[in-house]
Amino acid sequence: MSAQTHQDAAALARAAGEHMYARDRATQGLGIELLEVRPGYARMEMKVRNDMLNGHAMCHGGFIFTLADSTFAFACNSYNVQTVAAGCTIEFLTPAFEGERLQAEAIEQSRGGKTGIYDVVVTNPEGRKIALMRGKSHQLKGAVVE
Repeated sequence: MSAQTHQDAAALARAAGEHMYARDRATQGLGIELLEVRPGYARMEMKVRNDMLNGHAMCHGGFIFTLADSTFAFACNSYNVQTVAAGCTIEFLTPAFEGERLQAEAIEQSRGGKTGIYDVVVTNPEGRKIALMRGKSHQLKGAVVE
């Protein structure tokens, strides 16, 4: 890939990410921030709030899953083709607590035809792995950004 083609793909990925984020009320409502997006990759962050705690005073797994799922969505839509989740699995490794800023990083593992596989790692500020998610994507018709 030429340097210009690489720059064009990176710019398109950023534009698709910015467009999606502007319309994503769920992600915004949870305070999830889009830190980086490029072709096949995304990184997002979420601060664990008091209203995200479960009965054990730990971050509810559903919020951790949502952070991972949103990050997966931004990575698989980074080619400017409308793409949705076809399925995913998550493993919760260690708890997260109030005040921690969790980061999720989604990395494309495979992409061909209309499907892709993405791995997402959620970590805390010390780099401790909180969760691992694998998502399978399916492309729809249409562009994210016209």
